Amino acid sequence: MENYKHNHNHRNRHESEHGRHQHSHAHGIVDPSITTSQRGIWAVKWSFAGLLLTAILQIVIVILSNSIALLTDTIHNFGDAATAIPLGIAFAIVRLKPGKRFTYGYGRFEDLAGVAVVVTILISAVIAGYEAINRFSHPTQVHYLGVVMAASVIGFLGNEGVALFRIKVGKEIGSAALIADGHHAQIDGWTSLAVLLGAIGVWLGYPMADPIVAAGITLAILFVVWDSVKTVFTRMLDGIEPEVLSEIIQITQHVDGITGVGEVRARWIGHLLHVELNAGVDSNLTVTEGHEIAKEVQHQLFRHLEHLGNVIVNVDPDDKLGEKYYRIIEQPYNRDPIHSHRKAAG
Repeated sequence: MENYKHNHNHRNRHESEHGRHQHSHAHGIVDPSITTSQRGIWAVKWSFAGLLLTAILQIVIVILSNSIALLTDTIHNFGDAATAIPLGIAFAIVRLKPGKRFTYGYGRFEDLAGVAVVVTILISAVIAGYEAINRFSHPTQVHYLGVVMAASVIGFLGNEGVALFRIKVGKEIGSAALIADGHHAQIDGWTSLAVLLGAIGVWLGYPMADPIVAAGITLAILFVVWDSVKTVFTRMLDGIEPEVLSEIIQITQHVDGITGVGEVRARWIGHLLHVELNAGVDSNLTVTEGHEIAKEVQHQLFRHLEHLGNVIVNVDPDDKLGEKYYRIIEQPYNRDPIHSHRKAAG
C-alpha cells in the first residue's frame, strides 16, 4: 500500500463534522487559540491589577518603615506585575491567523513572553540583592513594625491569590508561561510572609534580621528563576513531556486497524500541542481504508488530549513501518548528506 500523509488540522473542521461526538476540545470553525488567548488576556489583566495594588500598598509602608526586607519584597511584586505586560502582548498576538510566512501561527510569541518573564524576575532579584547587601553595610533602624507585619500578610495574600488564579487558568489553556508565572507568584507569597519573620526579629532586638530576611528573599527569587528557565526553554527548544508521548502512543495503539506505531514527534507552540506520528496498518488495505483509520486516530487523539492543535498521521504498511524505509541511500559519487524523504499523498 502506498504511504501517504493524512493531515487533520483542528482549526479547519466544521462544527457538523463531529457534532455527534463528545470531545474535550473546542468544536466548530472558531480557532481554539483565539478562545484560549482571550482567557489568557483576562487572567493576565486581573492578576496584574491584584499585584499592582499589593505593591502600591507595600511601597507606602516601605517609605514609612524603612524596612529593607519589605522593600525587597515590594520590588519583586512590582516585577511580578510587570510580567503581565509581555504575557498580555503575547496572548493578543496569538489571536492572529496563520499566514503564508508564519504557517504555524504566532504561538511562539507566548514562549518569547515566557523568556521576558524570566528576565524580569532575574532583574528584580538583582535589584533586591543589591539593596539587601547595601543594608548590611549601612544598617538603618526599622520603624512601625506592626505596620510592616501587616504589609507582609497583605503581600502573602495578594501573591497567593494571583498565583492560584494564574495556575488555574494556565492549566485550562495549556500555557507554560502563565503556569510558570503562577508558580513564581506562589513562591513570592511565602517570601512576603518571610518579611513578618524579619519584623519579629527586629522587635525582639535583632536589627540584622531585616537584611538577613531580604537576602533570603533574593535567594528564593533566584530559585524561581532557575525553575522557570527550565520550563520555558524546554518548550522553546521543542522539548516535550515524556508522559505526553507515552499517552499519544497508547491512544494510537488502541485504535482498530492499527498494527503498530513508529516514530512519534510532538512539540508545543505556545499553548497548543502539535503531533506527527507513523502508524502501521495492514498492507492489503486500500488507500481509502487507511485514510479512514488515520481519521479515527486523529479523532481519538483530539478526544483524549487537551490543548491539541494539529495532528499529522503518516500511514505505513505494517511490513514497512517507520521512516527508515523512506530514506534515500547516499551514492558513492554524491557528497550531499543523507536525508529522509517521504512520498507525497497521491
